[in-house]
Amino acid sequence: MADKCASLFPLTLHPTTRDVARLVKDGGADALTEAQRRADDARYQEVRCRSALNPVEGMPFRWTLNPYRGCTHACHYCFARRYHQQFELGAGDEFATVILVKTNLPEVLRRELARPAWMREQVALGTATDPYQPIEGHYKLTRQSLEALCAARTPVGLVTKGPMVVRDADLFKAVAAVASCTIYVSVPSVNEDAWRRLEPGTASPWQRLKAVRALADAGVHVGVLMAPLVPGITADRNSIESTIRAVADHGAHFVGANVLYLQGGTRTHFLEFLGREYPELTGAYDELYAAGSKYASRGYASEVQGMVRALRARYGMTSSERPSREVPDSPPPRCEQAAFDWG
Repeated sequence: MADKCASLFPLTLHPTTRDVARLVKDGGADALTEAQRRADDARYQEVRCRSALNPVEGMPFRWTLNPYRGCTHACHYCFARRYHQQFELGAGDEFATVILVKTNLPEVLRRELARPAWMREQVALGTATDPYQPIEGHYKLTRQSLEALCAARTPVGLVTKGPMVVRDADLFKAVAAVASCTIYVSVPSVNEDAWRRLEPGTASPWQRLKAVRALADAGVHVGVLMAPLVPGITADRNSIESTIRAVADHGAHFVGANVLYLQGGTRTHFLEFLGREYPELTGAYDELYAAGSKYASRGYASEVQGMVRALRARYGMTSSERPSREVPDSPPPRCEQAAFDWG
């Protein structure tokens, strides 16, 4: 009888991320036959995660949380592009068109937070792909995760480009009441031509700044990350000053910045993009990121950071509300570890 019921009502389990990697390795992205194509023309593959919290090293936090892998924001410079290759998926178009959705993540997270060994250390969301990319409106995995973190009195740091972040202002305040909560809205530049070319799937920088204002007015601790500053495109003085002025005008509590970081599949994809959109810059990039370096030359980075510090001071944005925890000017050398997990 049990076998008959099983055949009539089969229990279909979503694949794990390891299963996805094996499927794609053998048959390409088309092997993900369960992936659903939505109106944005991306395909969404529901997966099971075995863990929700990912341990990392070399960062200001020890734990990360990523409900989604891949991102329809499609930012050409995104350092997480190269981690799509760990699933045998491409760092180019497939990063923005094949999205893995960890449908059981809130359930797994609640179990992990309930363990006696959990020390309520800060958890960072948005370290690999955006927790408020549009599909969050359907799955609400980020909101459910925040509810679990709040119940467990766990500090939260969250990075996003999605104006949808204002939806969860109530939860940010609730987390702050029992632990701490800081929201980092990514606005690399208010240069609209650069935005359209560099971040084709994102809301405009002005929409993101309106979200900053709304969160600040709601009593949420919120600031802006001008990250990355892209040499030759958004790292000039006029662009930086325009952005910092706009950030200050929209009530952000702090602003941080760093220069473009290139490695692996991200480097390959970005340089191909540069050759198409800004071919006049390719020679300069060969010098600036010489010998395959993932960081811009030290002299250039120091010059840009000095400019950022001076302009932050001019607009009263020199530090966060908590001076001892000011957003760092440069990323830790092992920041890429925050992006990938097999969960």
